[in-house]
Order: sequence, then C-alpha cells, then structure tokens
Amino acid sequence: MCASKNEVERDLQLGRFKNSLSIGILGLPNVGKSTLFNVLTKSSVLAANYPFATKEPHKARTALPDERLDWLNSVYKPEKLTPAYLECVDIAGLVRGASEGQGLGNAFLSHIAAVDGLYHVCRVFESEEITHVDGDVNPIRDLDTIHSELLLKDISNLEKRIEPLVRQAKGDKVKKFELDTMEKLMNWLILGKDARLGEWTPKEIQVINPLNLLTAKPIIYLVNMSEENYMRQKNKWLPKIKAWVDSQNPKDPILPFSAELEEKLSEMSAAEAAAYCKERNMRSQIQKIIRTGYSRLRLISFFTCGPDEVKAWTIHSDTKAPQAAGTIHSDFEKKFICAEVMHYSDLKECGSEAATRASGKVLQQGKGYVVQDGDIIFFKHGAGGKKK
Repeated sequence: MCASKNEVERDLQLGRFKNSLSIGILGLPNVGKSTLFNVLTKSSVLAANYPFATKEPHKARTALPDERLDWLNSVYKPEKLTPAYLECVDIAGLVRGASEGQGLGNAFLSHIAAVDGLYHVCRVFESEEITHVDGDVNPIRDLDTIHSELLLKDISNLEKRIEPLVRQAKGDKVKKFELDTMEKLMNWLILGKDARLGEWTPKEIQVINPLNLLTAKPIIYLVNMSEENYMRQKNKWLPKIKAWVDSQNPKDPILPFSAELEEKLSEMSAAEAAAYCKERNMRSQIQKIIRTGYSRLRLISFFTCGPDEVKAWTIHSDTKAPQAAGTIHSDFEKKFICAEVMHYSDLKECGSEAATRASGKVLQQGKGYVVQDGDIIFFKHGAGGKKK
C-alpha cells in the first residue's frame, strides 16, 4: 500500500533529520540571499553586486521567536533564558548548468545536500544598481532554472547508483528491490517531479532516504520585493509565481518580503523600526520566515523550567520522551525512568505550577509518550540527577 503524500514527505524528512537541523538559503546570484542571511542571523556576510560574492557557505544560528518563552521567563524569573535556535546556511548563487559544473557547480550542489530544508529566494525587484545574472528580472525563468538543476543533479546521482545495482541484483532479492525502487524513482524524476511528491511505500522510503536527494528537501519560497511593492503588497509577478508553485506543490509556502526593508529595519532600534512600520502600515516578515522554516522542518519545542534556567529545546515532531531527554544528555535517554509533563497552555491558564498540579494537569508519562510542542517536562532518570 502506498503512503499518502503527507506521510511520504514526513518519512523522507525523518530519513535526513538525524544529525542536522539546518535550512539553506538558495537562489540565483544577486537575488538577496546574503542580505536575508545577515538580517536573520545578525551577521555581516558580504552582499555584493556580482555573482559568487558568496563562495563558501556561511553558517549562523537564529533564535526562534517564541512568546511562550517570554511568559515562562516572567513566571520563573530564571538566571538564564535560552531560546530554541535554527541554523541558517547562506549558499552560493546557482547558475544554469550547475549540475554539469557551471558556476560553482558540484560544490554548490553539495552545499544544498548538506542542509535539511531550503529557503528559495526569488527576485522580483527591479534595480539598475543590482544586476541580474541573466540580464533581466524574470522569476518564472529563475524558478525553472533552479528546479531543473536540482532535478538534473538527482538524476545524475541516481544513474551512478543504478549502474552497479544492475549487476548486483541478479539472484539477490534485496538488491533487486533496491534496483526496482531506484528505477521507479528515476522515471518519476524524468517526468520533472520532485522526489518528495511521489507516492512511495514504507519499504521504498527506506531505499530512498540514504540517497539524500536534493528534490526531497522541503522548500519555502521567499519572494524578494522592493520596499514600495512590499508596502503595497502588489507586484505583477506574484500571481505567476503562485501559479508556478501550485503546479509543482500547492502546499509549499510562499512568503513575500523585502530584503531592502528588512536590512533597513535591522539597523534601527526596536522603537524606531516599530514606528517606521506603523507609519507605512506594514510589518517585518523576519519572525514569520523563521517560524515557517522551523515548522517546515517539522521541528517543535519543549521546555525545561527552573530558577537557574528556562530553556527551549528543539526536537522533531513525533519524538518520544526518552529521545527528547537525550537531547539534554545522552545518559538521560539511556537511564530514562519517566517524564513529568504539563503543557504550557495549562500552566498559563492555571497561573502556577502548584495550581496546575492541583487541577490534575501534571501527568507522569512513560517511554511511549510522544512529546508535544509546548510541553514543560521534568525528566526523572537514573543518571545521578534530574532535569527540569
């Protein structure tokens, strides 16, 4: 029985999210990637008006905006407050022919393979000062270019995997199944379809996961507009971009933003930025971009709270309590006893831990408990202590 598309995307992601929690910023040269990276991560990467100003990927963390953490800070008044983080990677601009070595070619594509998801920055702003690598602004052409290059690289890598399997599959049922799955996948990619959109059985997903396909990564489309167009929420390309994304995968988020505006706001004080946006009846998109990236990677947060520290911990959705404990310390997972859990919403409603306990909303959970976003957890374990 084939998995649904939601299940396929979930399981393909699970196959990649074991060691890394990063999202890459992808796009052609001079579309605003490095400017966005600098604003997201408060960095100072060179953002220059020529292709490949970024050659090696830059990495930095950005804190996840979370009002829950602010409220918990007001309740516990800890000595230290630690948010959840998302790692962002500024990847060099892609050009047509990258899959065959043009531009930064294979190095560029290997940088994409190393991240778990993608912010695809698409330029719609016009500028005489900032040249376009193809001469004029045409985001549909740009979208086609990047989509084609990622597909071509996946097809090329898959061909290399299939060739030795043809010999190995003779008389070997396991290898024969791998070969059949890869040939099915190849036929799908040749149709111009991303790997993450196919319908694969659980056994096929086990074959596909180790391939680390570029077209299996979740994507968020960020449409980079001029400040004026963003303020008006109007640009001639927006409906065409939406139609293009809908033709590929209607569930992929599309977020209009203005790197020009975000850079300007980042150089202001919080009060100045708020006044600037209020006067023009608009708002920054940075927090929404970060939150959407976090959720698109299927990440959630749980909290540990006490007088020493209130901290948000990042885990994948569907993570069970022992594995969540393991994000704090590996011994906590190995020697897990139970988790004492209350939910943020219950604590806020009741007003205090004592009132939450009195209402019966603090529960003891065992190894099979799946941690929920917003859980506040006190782990009990046999590793010489407890962590709350």
